[in-house]
Amino acid sequence: MPNLQGKVALVTGAARGIGAEIARRLAEEGANVAICDLNADWCAETVEALVKLGVKAKAYGVNVADSAQVDQCVKSVLADFGSLDIMVNNAGITKDGLLMRMSDDDWDAVLNVNLKGTFLFTRAVARPMMKQRAGVIINIASVVGIMGNAGQANYTASKGGVIALTKTTAKELGSRNIRCNAVAPGFIQSKMTDVLPEDVRKAYMDTIPLKRFGTARDIANAVAWLSGDDASYVTGQIISVNGGMIG
Repeated sequence: MPNLQGKVALVTGAARGIGAEIARRLAEEGANVAICDLNADWCAETVEALVKLGVKAKAYGVNVADSAQVDQCVKSVLADFGSLDIMVNNAGITKDGLLMRMSDDDWDAVLNVNLKGTFLFTRAVARPMMKQRAGVIINIASVVGIMGNAGQANYTASKGGVIALTKTTAKELGSRNIRCNAVAPGFIQSKMTDVLPEDVRKAYMDTIPLKRFGTARDIANAVAWLSGDDASYVTGQIISVNGGMIG
């Protein structure tokens, strides 16, 4: 029997990329999956793929930085699915630039989506999870939230904040049987990495002992493991999926 049969998961930023792959991986394990992005219409392809796997799936449009929208999204998921067992905070954006030139707007935009959005959804799901005395929260952080990265002051700060929030959430909610962990991806194969000049790709590759970029599936596999009973004694941890870049 699939590991997550009958569970309900909510994945943010799931219209495409890593979020969509996480949703698919959880569905393969039997979970019914609610997905959200800024525009619900963007999620149509992902929903169709999930339904073909034989699970219930539905999309919601939500600005993760808007408290009222986040609360309403969680209420809608509970009404539509009957419960909420797994929360995956994946939504994130980048607005890169050297910190000396970074605008207030670019700083605020990234912190609002990446960090505040994670906080708002964590707060929104905490009460129903506490009521059922069970739940799993998984935050998508980043290797640069651990090691820093030039040109990404806003992004690294947001992901470092996500790591700290993860540890605090685990401490606050653990007594109610709610686990909270983070997955910190390294360099992941994407349309962005596909178009990098060869010398830049080589420079990145030289920092990775496994000598390859990760895939969205690598991240999704880690999330699926953390979601299930095999990780029932794992909380407050940052699982680095980075090919050995850092320990």
